[in-house]
Amino acid sequence: MNIDFAPELEAFRSEVAEFFATAPTPTIREAGRKTTSVFAPFKECMQWHKILYEKGWVAPHWPKEHGGTGWSVEQRFIFAEEYRKADLPPLLPQSLGMIGPLLIDLGTEEQKARYLPGILNGDDFWAQGYSEPNSGSDLASLSCRADADGGDYVINGSKIWTTYAHHANRMFLLVRTSNEGKKQQGLTFLLLDRTDYPGMTIRPIIGLDGFPEQCEVFFDDVRVPQSGRIGAENDGWSVAKHLLKHERGGGGGASPALMRYCERARAAAAQTPSPFGGMLLDDPVFQREMGELEADIASLGHFEKLAISGHALARDPAFPSINKTINSELIQRASTLMMQVSGTDSLARQLEALRVGSNVEPLGSEFDLVSMPVYLDSRATTIYAGSNEVQRDLIARSLAAAGA
Repeated sequence: MNIDFAPELEAFRSEVAEFFATAPTPTIREAGRKTTSVFAPFKECMQWHKILYEKGWVAPHWPKEHGGTGWSVEQRFIFAEEYRKADLPPLLPQSLGMIGPLLIDLGTEEQKARYLPGILNGDDFWAQGYSEPNSGSDLASLSCRADADGGDYVINGSKIWTTYAHHANRMFLLVRTSNEGKKQQGLTFLLLDRTDYPGMTIRPIIGLDGFPEQCEVFFDDVRVPQSGRIGAENDGWSVAKHLLKHERGGGGGASPALMRYCERARAAAAQTPSPFGGMLLDDPVFQREMGELEADIASLGHFEKLAISGHALARDPAFPSINKTINSELIQRASTLMMQVSGTDSLARQLEALRVGSNVEPLGSEFDLVSMPVYLDSRATTIYAGSNEVQRDLIARSLAAAGA
């Protein structure tokens, strides 16, 4: 399979680059430069979401009949490359990258009509209610309970590490509806069409990087309609596994973002003195480390092109786990390299300077400003969406089942 770009696609690349050069506001650009995790500053990110929606480019990976672009594999990848070159804030993944594709695949026609338009136009933002205080990577052990009562479920329990729940107006979550059989067999997948139900409390958590990205969510006799269930009662594990295929990646957006980290680190290293004389970029040890990382990111890029091309490899049950493992470990390597370039200039905790719209000048460069928060946030990448230890176990089981 040829996964190189055809020369005639350069006109498309120019169109995308021109739009990215003119459409974002200054605050949206600032939000992109100050993004320190998968999750960009919320307000500016959603403003950018709406601009892309008006252009018709907000969901390139969706089927055209549901609002996608109808682009080829190459066009989607070019879009992702130019996006990251422009340092624009990544769109938040829970809505467009997770619950939207799940609804397209498994939702009823009524659920699609009710929820997909708000996901596309940015009127709605969805939080993911999965992890619990005693149930992280072992998601099947969760205990947040939902009991059927008439046409409703009554939910009691809590969730934790619920990203941007304090910004969300909708939520999808897994709840326990039965204690019979294997623990995976008693789970149900629910959609909450609001996050202000009576008895529902959301409490932000301040992370190591100083920002309230994660939240605790508490349910005390919260009544939600059963019409929000996706799939059958007690079959939520199957639904959740389907969603994880989208969450664990392969859509073509990770490698351009990672390469952009390298480009910024390379530019900073060209201005950073080496303790052995000259600039850090000229140091052979640094060059080797940078080259190895860039080569591995380029390999991930080809892997991602296969994922969105319909290649048979991407249909292997182990593919999402392989992609998630490679991607998350490359993020950590890239953020470590950023820290090596910044050195002690990244140690100052500059929360006000990181805030979009702040008039506080950072100590050091803008690269130094984001290096430590990126590094701290990336420590979680090998844990969320299923820890990498769990992913390697899934990969091994898949290979064993295939007789490899």
